[in-house]
Amino acid sequence: MKSNRIIALVVLITLPLIQGCISYSFTGTSTAAKSIQVEDFFNNTDLGPANLGQTFTNRLKEYVQQNSSLRVVKENGELQIEGTLTQYAVTPVAPVAGGANNRIDPASLTRLTIAVKVNYVDTLVPKNNFKDKTFSFYQDFPSTQDLNSVQENLERKIFDQIYIDIFNATLANW
Repeated sequence: MKSNRIIALVVLITLPLIQGCISYSFTGTSTAAKSIQVEDFFNNTDLGPANLGQTFTNRLKEYVQQNSSLRVVKENGELQIEGTLTQYAVTPVAPVAGGANNRIDPASLTRLTIAVKVNYVDTLVPKNNFKDKTFSFYQDFPSTQDLNSVQENLERKIFDQIYIDIFNATLANW
């Protein structure tokens, strides 16, 4: 009986000490910053739609707002993100086997790849800063489909993965 009281006393004394050493944010971020500035991403791709940079920027701001407690500001953000869309490439993949040796077989899939070069400034913890870090992702679609018919859906899926990668490299500090 006496040993149970000693154990209970030890737990009561050490539990607050242990809890004070553990830091976890339910917002998914590991920053003390309260604001983030997201500059317009410039579209420097040859094939990308004209509004690609603006679409990317607006959806990145939405993603940050939905997945953190940070306030998106126009200037003087404690955190700052800017960048350029550098690649919008459509390439054939997954060749189809054919019977004739003299015939060129088309690919059964086509791949859309988008790449973004990002600069990140953390005014509170400068060691987290990075410059010209590239994030890219791709989606494949059947070659029988026209890019225009699947383009919006593919861009959304690619952007969603790039947003996760940027978020993890900046706000989650992974």
